[in-house]
Parts: sequence; structure tokens; C-alpha cells
Amino acid sequence: MVKDTIEKNLLLIKNRIAPWKPNIIAVTKYYDKTAIEQAFECGLRDFAESRANDGISKIDSLCKELREKSTFHFIGHVQSNKAKKIVKYFDYIQSVDSLKIAEIISDYALDMGKRQKVLLELNSAGEETKFGYDREGMLRDFERLVSLEGIEVCGIMSMAPLTAEESELESLFEGVREFKQMLEETFGYKLPELSMGMSNDYHIAVKHGASMIRIGRKLFS
Repeated sequence: MVKDTIEKNLLLIKNRIAPWKPNIIAVTKYYDKTAIEQAFECGLRDFAESRANDGISKIDSLCKELREKSTFHFIGHVQSNKAKKIVKYFDYIQSVDSLKIAEIISDYALDMGKRQKVLLELNSAGEETKFGYDREGMLRDFERLVSLEGIEVCGIMSMAPLTAEESELESLFEGVREFKQMLEETFGYKLPELSMGMSNDYHIAVKHGASMIRIGRKLFS
């Protein structure tokens, strides 16, 4: 992997999603710290990891300037025994999928004197193999979630099935956008971020309001 590859892929991604300008988050789960350094040189400032220990090890290995000028997102399932480390190292936790884990994150954040930015994970397709709230559960917990002092609920995160056809993706992404809007209207609470779309479907997600797209393979390969 070389910087030229990332530059070329980044240009292709930007051209494909024009005129929309979501925040492009480089998913570095399968890549080493060199990938982060080269992506940073190409102008990217947001990086995502889904494994706590691996992600923290990479962040620790980066130079001070890169760490301070970058935003780190955790997008994997949050295990309660790793929540403290995740709160310490990551600016956003995009995968809050229960009130219990939100309360744990909030408590750790308060102990550290910070307000942790989080996104609520919606299992929009109801896949049994994936984590995430169903719509009823998120509606039930929403008021309590936004009242927790140690977290700031910034939006919704969702991922579509990898095998979904384009028409199904269109429907799923639009459904997530509508659900986010319904939460805002029902509770009078603004949710500025909508994180959806990955390497295989980001170009569809942006048409339905994605403010963050999470790209790994299409950026680095």
C-alpha cells in the first residue's frame, strides 16, 4: 500500500459522492499504523477501529501531532470490561447498543472529566448476527440516554447487510433517516450525525442523508 493508492481512491470516492460532502472516516481495522499515517498525509483526519486493544495500540504508536489533529471513532461492539479504555482513547463511540453500556460509558467519562460523544447503533435490518438497538428499544430508552451527564448523543449509526440488493439498500437507508427524523421530532432533540454506508454501499447512503461514511477496503486497496 502506498500513498498514491490512497490519494487515487480518495479522489474516486469524492467524485462518486459529489455533490454530497459527508465526513469520510477511514476504517483502519485491517491495516497498520502506516495506513493511518499515509491517509493523514492525504488529508484525512477521521479514523475508525472496531477492536479495542488493536485500535488503542495503533493510536499509542502514532506521533503526537497526528493524534492531536485526528478524530478517532470506535465502531465495534463495546464490551463493558473494555469500556474504560475506549472512553479514554476514542473521541466518538459509534456503537452504543444498550442503556446499560451507555450508563457505563457515561460513568467512566465523568470520572475522566469529559463528555463522551456517542452514536446510537440501530440494527435497521433486524439481523440476528449483528448488535444494535431495534427501533422499539431505542424509542424506549431514548429519553434516559440523552439525559446521561457523561455522554452526548450525537446521532445514529447503522450498517446494512452486505448481501442486500440496491433497492433494499435504498429502502433501509431511507428508513434510518426517517427514524432519526422521527426521534428528533418526538423528543425535541437534535441528532446532527447519521453514520451509514461502507465500502460497498456508501454511494447509496449519501443520497439518504449520511453525514459520515465509513470506508476501509475502497480506500486502502
